Amino acid sequence: MEETTCIGFPAQLTPGCRVLVLGSMPGLASLQAAQYYAHPRNRFWPLMQALCAVDATLPYAARMRALNAAGVGVWDVIGQCRRRGSLDAAIVRGSEVPNALDAVIPTLAQLRAVACNGSAAYQAFLRFIVPALPARTPALAIWSLPSTSPANAAWPLPRLQAAWQPLADALA
Repeated sequence: MEETTCIGFPAQLTPGCRVLVLGSMPGLASLQAAQYYAHPRNRFWPLMQALCAVDATLPYAARMRALNAAGVGVWDVIGQCRRRGSLDAAIVRGSEVPNALDAVIPTLAQLRAVACNGSAAYQAFLRFIVPALPARTPALAIWSLPSTSPANAAWPLPRLQAAWQPLADALA
């Protein structure tokens, strides 16, 4: 498979964001559709339906508006990288350009938690973003949650829902 340069999407969040869900870099299906979590077997949207009452059958723009209205923002740690295929493991180490989360996070006055969707997002957040955050950034919960990717087939939706329950709790 050929190595390509992947460029992610803009942040999907509002000033009222209470939980920021961060992926690593959108997969090929998402990049092609220009939508977060567009792969038909990704469990992100069914999970958000279960946890936040966001109707997973709505058109993408309506789903994103409903998710933002619930207090959830979506972005990725990595804004650009080189990769072969869709898997996080295929990201070429050293090619990553992080998104400006270090500048955005301090502006979100209601932010309570950062939920990293998968270990690659969590590791990238720790590597690129945590050291760059301003010293006066309020303490946040930072969660490493199991990936909703179809590559994480060992985690069926009910198990994911239990692991991701802190997201719903932080919104209550």
